[in-house]
Amino acid sequence: MVMMGIRIACFIAMAVITPYGWYTFVFAAGAIFLPYLAVVVANVGQDTPQVVAENPERMIAAPRPAAAPATADEPTVIRISETPRLDPSRDPRS
Repeated sequence: MVMMGIRIACFIAMAVITPYGWYTFVFAAGAIFLPYLAVVVANVGQDTPQVVAENPERMIAAPRPAAAPATADEPTVIRISETPRLDPSRDPRS
């Protein structure tokens, strides 16, 4: 933001200050090159951090927190396990 203000001041000084001399070229250079410098300075902080690969086995071996014991207020969990078909004539695999 400050660099853009300086650029505008250079542009105005380049056009208004007379007689034209070597300083006119300095103001012109400031008006031309300051946008580039402003973009470079703004993008310096945009570097992405280096990503470090983690070993997936570490995640498997990580200790897990203990489950909280069930209380009497919680519902009972019912587990259903399927058994193979008893009638082999209706089995789609045969």
